[in-house]
Amino acid sequence: MGVGTRNGEPKRELTFKKMDAFATERSSGNPAGYIRLDSLADISDAEMLQIAKELKGFVNEVGYMSEISERFFDLRYFSSEREVDFCGHATVAIMYDLIKNDENLQKFDELHIRTNSGTLSVENRISREDAVFIMSPAPVHKTVSLDASTIAEKLKIKPEEIDTDYPISVINAGLSTLLVPIKTLESILAILPDLEELKQFCFDSGIDIIEVFTHDVADERNHFRTRVFAGTFGYLEDPATGTGNSALGYYAMKNGLWKNETIMIEQNGLKDRFNLIKLQKKRDEKGNDRVLFGGGAITRIDGKYMI
Repeated sequence: MGVGTRNGEPKRELTFKKMDAFATERSSGNPAGYIRLDSLADISDAEMLQIAKELKGFVNEVGYMSEISERFFDLRYFSSEREVDFCGHATVAIMYDLIKNDENLQKFDELHIRTNSGTLSVENRISREDAVFIMSPAPVHKTVSLDASTIAEKLKIKPEEIDTDYPISVINAGLSTLLVPIKTLESILAILPDLEELKQFCFDSGIDIIEVFTHDVADERNHFRTRVFAGTFGYLEDPATGTGNSALGYYAMKNGLWKNETIMIEQNGLKDRFNLIKLQKKRDEKGNDRVLFGGGAITRIDGKYMI
């Protein structure tokens, strides 16, 4: 591979993978870029953002990872618009790939990652479930001053499609997530907001993403259908999320909706070809219940990225 220049500087070659997290036999998952570095200091913030901009439309976020010690890793994430404090699907993709392809790491039941949202544990369940489970950041519950009619207007739905049996809430489990209960699967599948209008609404409201959810599911073995709109990161919809669904997990705990050991979540706007995310509970060292989100990933491209 030849060496060129960018702005007069010699190009550098980075290890790159494109991975689809939470993919199933019938769904395509959520695409993430994955760049492994000797140290996160080896690349500037501007370069991280530039790579994410160049990959817009190809992956939703790019995760940058370096090893700190044998079981401890640094992670940062960028969308085409800005840095993302925590990206669940990229974390699942990176840690699944890392453990799956390293026999030494496979010996450990638990690893740790350092992110902008704190230090989190990663459970290695690859041999048993072909999955990793990530402990989500501790939740921050925020006061909601948004009324249902305003939210319905921004989502381009009728106010009566919002399920008033459950509260509208904002929970940050890595990203500030507006959680909106919807009555039916038909309604949730039909939602089609305007990207720029929704993006401005989220910025004005101090929200990173909007997650709509319903108990009305396509497969009765599952517990919720969700869709996540992520306009502040430069694209309309996130088809499979760890962070947004972790917020839903904390919402389910608070509102008495967590009735099974594992919550199974269908996600995306396709009725029968949905992605699948699993949530479980785990008590942390402070005695607080935390949400674990789990899944695997499929590698689509394994190569080099030139900057």
